[in-house]
Amino acid sequence: MAGHQEKKGAEERKHQNMQNDTKASQGQWGRAWEVDWFSLASILFLLMFAPLIVYYFIMSCAQYQCSLTDPLLDLLMGNKHLSDIWNRTPMLTYRAAAIYSLWITFQVVLYMFIPDFCHKFLPGYVGGVQEGAVTPAGVVNKYEINGLQAWIITHVLWFANASCFHFFSPTIIFDNWIPLLWCANILGYAVSTFAMIKGYFFPTNAKDCKFTGNFFYDYMMGIEFNPRIGKWFDFKLFFNGRPGIVAWTLINLSFAAKQQELYGEVTNSMILVNVLQGIYVLDFFWNEAWYLKTIDICHDHFGWYLGWGDCVWLPYLYTLQGLYLVYHPVQLCTAHAAGVLTLGLLGYYIFRMTNHQKDLFRRTNGNCRIWGKKPEYIECSYTSVDGTKYYSKLMTSGFWGWARHFNYTGDLMGSLAYCLACGFEHILPYFYIIYMTILLTHRCIRDEHRCSSKYGKDWKRYTAVVPYRLLPGIF
Repeated sequence: MAGHQEKKGAEERKHQNMQNDTKASQGQWGRAWEVDWFSLASILFLLMFAPLIVYYFIMSCAQYQCSLTDPLLDLLMGNKHLSDIWNRTPMLTYRAAAIYSLWITFQVVLYMFIPDFCHKFLPGYVGGVQEGAVTPAGVVNKYEINGLQAWIITHVLWFANASCFHFFSPTIIFDNWIPLLWCANILGYAVSTFAMIKGYFFPTNAKDCKFTGNFFYDYMMGIEFNPRIGKWFDFKLFFNGRPGIVAWTLINLSFAAKQQELYGEVTNSMILVNVLQGIYVLDFFWNEAWYLKTIDICHDHFGWYLGWGDCVWLPYLYTLQGLYLVYHPVQLCTAHAAGVLTLGLLGYYIFRMTNHQKDLFRRTNGNCRIWGKKPEYIECSYTSVDGTKYYSKLMTSGFWGWARHFNYTGDLMGSLAYCLACGFEHILPYFYIIYMTILLTHRCIRDEHRCSSKYGKDWKRYTAVVPYRLLPGIF
């Protein structure tokens, strides 16, 4: 009897240690275990005001010709009341609800039921079933990578309709832009709420869940790491990549069609925005398998931050340049257009080649050539929660010798190019570069905090060799 009790006690202690190890492991992934007052205040601010910010931008274009100050001046001077602005705002319509429902259903069908075939005939493209990173609980999820295929099918049908079938006008998205905003908000809140309920009552993997005890933090940052329905419907991959990013280029095409309808031409600035942002979207889908190794998939849990953000924030605020150009068509001089194109392409080149260098270095364990030379690196070590010591290498040559996040620098150059295509009359189209600067700087800090905790003194050695984050010699 005593022996049985001793064995039972040992098993309980082992189980408790496993739980503590899991918690320690998860503490480095994606979100906190305890919520401080500043974090809670930030979250409450975003939950209350982010939807209003999106509405304000879209409303200012629809009612104030894209002026961000005139609505406030009207309200402060008593020229208008909030009810006046709201009463002029288009409400949710059956037509918009039908369009949005068909759109989401179509993207679910493309995602779930049509296995990727692009990888069979496109050299260099990685599609089909791929493995993601190891989750904190030790799970390796499999994904059906077929985003490029979904993008191609969607756009082939779009152009076929525009040129041959004429089932609907190419301006359909612009013509229903605000009613579609209400649909996107409904889906964003619905999927975020469902994800939270699912995390509590029927999680995909209970060991990959996090609970802080703070409702608002858990709702925003998510509970489940990889919520799934069935074997293949992964919430993070679907909502991060589809439907928002597939729609990005369609939205821009609809804006271009509206410009053609209103003014009889499509300006070179609108063409530049469509081309440069189209390159970015295509790059995302071409490298969708690589995306499985990014912060969004590897560290963030799925909550309102991703659910609502992918449904509303991304398609509505990432496309402000095209929307602005419908209301303010800008025909750039040759030098200005050439400068924007050069900056955009250079930014894309830096973004892509920096990521390529890192990927090549990792795949070959440093046995490769970067800029014609064997890459330089610092060898680091870290210890896992079970006491096992691991080694990794941090590259200090190529673009990664210029700055620790030089891929973000290229991303910001491209973002600035989109904005510069719109001229200098209004600040609204420049919101994107302001937002991306804040977002990517915050990601730098998040990533470096995690690496500092992981590598300790070795991280200090690395930052001494590569002292700058984004801009060599400046920051």
